[in-house]
Amino acid sequence: MAATRYRRFLKLCEEWPKDESKKGRDLGTFLRQRVASAFREGESTQISDPEKCDQMYESLARINSNVYKEKFPRAKDTSFTGVTVEECRILLATGNTDEEKKGLWKTLMERFSSKPEDGTPEKNEK
Repeated sequence: MAATRYRRFLKLCEEWPKDESKKGRDLGTFLRQRVASAFREGESTQISDPEKCDQMYESLARINSNVYKEKFPRAKDTSFTGVTVEECRILLATGNTDEEKKGLWKTLMERFSSKPEDGTPEKNEK
């Protein structure tokens, strides 16, 4: 039975997309590493908790096949901030940009703030 589980996880790893823009932070790469460490002996690996292993596989398979995306469709392809999917991808991509050096939080605050970020507090005039 361990051989069947191993083959199912291998097939899932093959199907799982790999995001080249997130080097070192890609979920597909992380999943492949975890499967390799969990099944060190390949098909002959003894699984201590088969039910938990099956649950984990089913959960990952549902995520990979977009079950929840289809079950709960989004009305718009933007978040509450109005950022599009492509803009989110650019912000989350691993790259050597000036915005990355500033940090994600500061970049987002500058982008969505209506006042300029010059480091001085705004005065309340009455």
